[in-house]
Amino acid sequence: MRKMGIGVAALAATTLLLAGCGGGTTTPTETESEAPAADYSGVTLTVWTDENRQPAIEAAAAVFEEETGATVELVQKNFEDIRNDFINQVPTGEGPDITIGAHDWLGALVQAGVVNTLDLGDTAGSFEQVALDAMTYEGQLYALPYSLETIALIQNTDLVGEDAPATFDDMIAAAEAGGAERPFVINTGGQTGDAYTMYGFQTSFGAPVFVQDDSGSYTTEIGMGGDAGTAFAEWLKAEGETGTGNISTTIDYDTNNELFASGQAAYTVQGPWAVETLTAQGVNITVNPIPSAGGETASPFVGVQGFYLSSQSQNALVAQDFLVSYLATDDAQKALYEADPRIPAWSSLAEEVSSDPVIAGFLASSQNGVPMPSIPEMGNVWDVWNAAQVQIIKGADAAGTWSKMVTDLEATIG
Repeated sequence: MRKMGIGVAALAATTLLLAGCGGGTTTPTETESEAPAADYSGVTLTVWTDENRQPAIEAAAAVFEEETGATVELVQKNFEDIRNDFINQVPTGEGPDITIGAHDWLGALVQAGVVNTLDLGDTAGSFEQVALDAMTYEGQLYALPYSLETIALIQNTDLVGEDAPATFDDMIAAAEAGGAERPFVINTGGQTGDAYTMYGFQTSFGAPVFVQDDSGSYTTEIGMGGDAGTAFAEWLKAEGETGTGNISTTIDYDTNNELFASGQAAYTVQGPWAVETLTAQGVNITVNPIPSAGGETASPFVGVQGFYLSSQSQNALVAQDFLVSYLATDDAQKALYEADPRIPAWSSLAEEVSSDPVIAGFLASSQNGVPMPSIPEMGNVWDVWNAAQVQIIKGADAAGTWSKMVTDLEATIG
C-alpha cells in the first residue's frame, strides 16, 4: 500500500519524509491507493523545475523513488527560460519527461507538438474547475494544475468597511460616503494601456476577448464586437478623463499602488503580488470579487501553473503515474503551496488556506474568473486592444474606436 506522507515543515528532509511513509500504524487516507506501487526499477524521469518549487517536488520524488524503484532527476532552470527551452529541446530528445509551466504557454506548446494529453481520472474532481479549464486545449487536458492567480477588488476598510460592493456604482457611492479623496484607482499602464487589469469590467458587459466553444476552449472568433463591446467602450469613456475621471491614463502601476497605500484611494483592482506594497503604510484591507459595471458577472483573467508531460517522453506512463498518484495528493499539493504560496488549484487546500481573508477574497475572484486564453492568437491582441482602451479613456469616440479595434483584430487573426 502506498502511503504518501510529505511533511510540509520538512520539505528538504528526505529521510523524514520516507520514514513518514513506512510505519505500520499509518491510517489510510482518501489520497492513498489500495493498490501496491508499480515496479519502475531502472526507469529515470527527468523533471524541469524552478528554484522555488524544487524542494516540494523533491519531497514527492523521494517517496516515488522509494516505493517504485524509479529515479527522478530534477533539473533547476530559470522559469523565464523554460518555455523556449522546452519547445526547442523536446523534438531533439533532449527535453525532460515533465516540466513545470504556465497555462498560457499551452497553445504554443500544442502547436509545436511538444506536449501530451493527461488523464487525471477521478482525481480531476479534486481541482478547481477554472484550473482544469485553463489546462484544456480543444477539449483535451494537457497538464496537472497546481496554483491559481488572479486580480480582485482591494478596499481600504477604514474608509469603506468590509462589505463587497455589488456594482461599480455602489463602490463609488461607498467611497464618496466614506470621505475618500479618490474613490477608485486602477492601473492603465499609463499611456500604454492595461486591458488585463480592466478585463473584469469588460466581461461584466458580456464582451469576452475570444468566444469559447461548448467545451470551454477558446476559438479564434473575436468576442468583443457588437452591442456588448460598444456598451463597455461607452462606459469606459464615461469613467475616463473627459467623464468622471475615475479611470485615467496618468495612473501607472506604481502610482496606483501609492495612491491606495497612502490612504487617498478607497478601492483598487490588483493582484496578490501587490498586497505587501498596498499595506506597507498601514492601510487595513479586505479583498472581494470585482463588482459588475455592466450587469453581468465580472470575470477577470485567471492564470494557472502546473506540470506538462512531454510528447517525446519514453516513459509517459511512468510520468503520468508520478503526476497523478504522487503530485495530485493532499500532502504534495500542500508542500507545493508552502514552497511557493499561490492560491491552490487543489480545492480542499484552497478552502483550508482561505481562513486568511485576503486569500479567500482572491479565491472568490478566481471562481468568478476565466482562464486567460492560451491560444497562439492571443499574442496578436494585446497591443491593439491596449491602445484602443487608452484612446477611449482619453476621450476618443468610443463606438468608432472600439469598432475599428475589432475590425483590425479580425483582419490580423482571420
